[in-house]
Amino acid sequence: QVQLVESGGGWVQPGGSLRLSCATSGFTFSLEPMTWYRQAPGKDREMVAFISHTGERKIYADSVRGRFTISRDNVKSTMFLQMNSVKPEDTAVYVCKARVSGNDYWGPGTQVTVSS
Repeated sequence: QVQLVESGGGWVQPGGSLRLSCATSGFTFSLEPMTWYRQAPGKDREMVAFISHTGERKIYADSVRGRFTISRDNVKSTMFLQMNSVKPEDTAVYVCKARVSGNDYWGPGTQVTVSS
């Protein structure tokens, strides 16, 4: 079955960096686009970044463009989110999503907390 597991979250000071990973299994990763979302307490879920199946096309939310970089390793079936110059408003649970055969599959999420 399709499985997605995020890792790499934690506590970081403003201006710092984190690298999130989304390890996947159960589908042909190299054929599917992938997306990072985040949800902060009391707020709606927000799309953070999208990457096409080849990695050639990338889309970012205005709030993270220029600071975050999405990437993928189609050999290791893993997606990444490099977070630089983080801000307190980046605090959220970060979740990865795969769309496989018309169905959306989500990981459990990883908590990112940005504070001094």
